[in-house]
Amino acid sequence: LPPYNITAQQLHTIITYTRRLAIALKVVGLVNVQYAMRDGVVYVLEVNPRASRTVPFVSKATGVPLAKIAAKLMVGRTLKDLDIRGYGWAKLVAVKESVFPFNKFPTARHFLGPEMRSTGEVMGISDSFGVAFAKASIAAGSPLPQTGTVFVSLNDSDKRERSGNIVKGFVRLGFNIIATEGTAKFLQRNGVACKTVLKASEGTLNIIDIMNNGWVDLIINTPLGQISRRDEHEIGRVAMERKIPFITTLSAAASAAKSIEQIRKSQLTVLSVQEHHELAAQGGEGTQIETLEDCVRLVEYIKSFQM
Repeated sequence: LPPYNITAQQLHTIITYTRRLAIALKVVGLVNVQYAMRDGVVYVLEVNPRASRTVPFVSKATGVPLAKIAAKLMVGRTLKDLDIRGYGWAKLVAVKESVFPFNKFPTARHFLGPEMRSTGEVMGISDSFGVAFAKASIAAGSPLPQTGTVFVSLNDSDKRERSGNIVKGFVRLGFNIIATEGTAKFLQRNGVACKTVLKASEGTLNIIDIMNNGWVDLIINTPLGQISRRDEHEIGRVAMERKIPFITTLSAAASAAKSIEQIRKSQLTVLSVQEHHELAAQGGEGTQIETLEDCVRLVEYIKSFQM
């Protein structure tokens, strides 16, 4: 938070849908709505008239005590009584990261699906996205490397301009790139210098051997299909044993590159959530979000961050 990759219209749609759902369901207190977006269209997945594990994250990110406010509403107070108007937005960026128990269950498969696999969540907070992402990665036990070698293995649907540009970002940061044959050919066609390595299922001196020799510092692996999933299981197991950061989506890879670039320029500081919000408040009041015009202002405000 704030959501930096949606438009003002999409943000306004989400706010409008949430208000309509809460009123129609006669919810007093908290409501949890899960949304999905595809091709610019906002879809409602489910609505839960209750609190969720997102509440403490949002409260810490915004400085708004949501649980306290909801409890007062449930016993008869009103938003007007509590002098709450609109949705204040602190001048901060917060990143939530999931924590997985793979170090406790090393034989478990590491690829993710629709089922819940995480056993906890952590949060990084700063005045820039990159630093907040770096803090969240550290808290989740997977700090990002500053130098070294990145192993890349992409499924065919991810071999497009965006992924090439993401890997180029790591090259500009001084990282060496190694990749499996299909990915290496794609990257080389797109102007990325990289070395080809064997897949986990392709014989000796393959990627598993290279990882065990300590020659890999970051993994970007987007598997697809049962063979690649078997390979990913082996790669994930060794990555966990050797504590190598493991990324499975292009969005996370792009965020990691931005984060590494920013933390090279910034010094990581440790402040309490209260101290962060005190400093943010010194810069003026946060953005209020109610109308489409407010959403436009928020999107412009988000762009002012060091994304």
